[in-house]
Amino acid sequence: MRITSDLQQEIALLHAQVCQGLADPKRILLLYALAEGPRRVTDLAETLGVPQPTVSHHLKILRERGLVTAEQEGTAVYYALADGRVIQALDLLRDVLRDQLALRSGLVEQMSVVGR
Repeated sequence: MRITSDLQQEIALLHAQVCQGLADPKRILLLYALAEGPRRVTDLAETLGVPQPTVSHHLKILRERGLVTAEQEGTAVYYALADGRVIQALDLLRDVLRDQLALRSGLVEQMSVVGR
C-alpha cells in the first residue's frame, strides 16, 4: 500500500477518533458490555464494578468519538454501540495479541530447553 497524503489524513483521523477512544481498558470493557445490547449507566457501573461517575466519564469520551450512542427513554438514558464492527475489530486485535503471546511463550520454552 502506498503512503499517500489521503492515507496519512485518514490515519490521523482514525487515531484521533477511534484509537484515543480505545486508549483506556475500561472503555473497551464498556464496549463489550454494550455489545450485549443498550444499557443504562447504572447497569454498566454495576456490571464493571466501577463507580457511576467514572462510567459516565468514559461514556462521554466514547460518545464524542462516535463509538456509542445515547438515547433517552423517559428519565433513563440508554447507551448502545454505534457500530457493532468495533467489537469485531477488538476481537481481531485480541486474536493478534493471543498469537503474539503464544509465540513469545514458545520462544521462551525453546530457549529453556536449549539452555538445559
